[in-house]
Amino acid sequence: MSDTYIIEVSSQAAGIVVRDPEGFRFFAASHRFNPMDGQIFRNAREAERAAFQFAQGAQQTVTAA
Repeated sequence: MSDTYIIEVSSQAAGIVVRDPEGFRFFAASHRFNPMDGQIFRNAREAERAAFQFAQGAQQTVTAA
């Protein structure tokens, strides 16, 4: 099992997750995902889902304005 994964949302890099003793720590690759920076996830798939949901929420906020 790998220790580092790239997380992409809509073919754009959201960040990377790196295994640490607590789980997988997220490091944002763009300012858009800075609010997620430093969060810990159980696994890379959980981080990917969270990034996707975060992006969907941000998109809904933009279209609602």
